[in-house]
Amino acid sequence: MKIALMYTIFALFATVANIGSQEIAITLYQGSFAIMLSILVGTAVGLVLKYWLDKRYIFQYQTQSIQHGSKTFTLYTIMGVITTFIFWGFELAFEAIYGTKEMRYLGGIIGLAIGYYVKYQLDKRYVFK
Repeated sequence: MKIALMYTIFALFATVANIGSQEIAITLYQGSFAIMLSILVGTAVGLVLKYWLDKRYIFQYQTQSIQHGSKTFTLYTIMGVITTFIFWGFELAFEAIYGTKEMRYLGGIIGLAIGYYVKYQLDKRYVFK
């Protein structure tokens, strides 16, 4: 139960970091690729933060070397690609349906919540075993 609570709190931190980074990116760049760029920036920020929190506090995983750490992060990222499609799908669908920033972010939050649940299952089985 403690791990589930910690994972949920960390997912919330990463979600805030993701959406906050998107808002910063879209404020700084408002060109034709603003939405996709902001989603990519948010994804990168959330990925790095969540990896560090999961590795250290959820799975208490120790890497043996820089090479081992790089391999672990790469595997974590690959598992994240699967869940990123869930997140992006919801965010972009809400953008297409509602056309507002607030609804796009709501879609992103819903997609992240579903994606983080799936990601935990994948990470537990394949990344931090």
